[in-house]
Amino acid sequence: MQILVTYYSRTGNTRNLAEQVMRGVRQVRGVECLIKPCDEVSREDFLESDSIVAGSPVYFGSMAAELKSVFDGFNGIRRCMEGKIGAAFATSHHGSGGKKTTLISILQAMLIFGMIVVGDPMDAGGHYGVAHAKGEEKDFRDDAAKLGKRVAELVVRLSPTSG
Repeated sequence: MQILVTYYSRTGNTRNLAEQVMRGVRQVRGVECLIKPCDEVSREDFLESDSIVAGSPVYFGSMAAELKSVFDGFNGIRRCMEGKIGAAFATSHHGSGGKKTTLISILQAMLIFGMIVVGDPMDAGGHYGVAHAKGEEKDFRDDAAKLGKRVAELVVRLSPTSG
């Protein structure tokens, strides 16, 4: 079983959060984590993964164009993505910088792909996904790992071979 963690990061903030999601995925036995910036993600990466966890900085209250171009470019494989687990994470430089709307924009794309979307677990906030603003008091690294672990556990639970 494989989970793809993909992201766009101009400053490194979103990449750092992606690495924490990967840390959580790796806590679950039998699940591999493939982590790639969105400009390196291939059609095969999408098709071979049981889950996609995507992250973006806030760009005008939505995901960055670089990440959206991945979803746009892989439109032809939508039916192959149906039933896979999807989750999102976002970063911003300001506390009220549109993180929730960015998460929702990523989750909307996943829903259009027919994916089963999940938010972060209750002990990590229980919302749309993990969101972090530079300079906020709370350290979101553990919450990102909890999201990765939750996604990995769901992939195992929903796998046809787990039962």
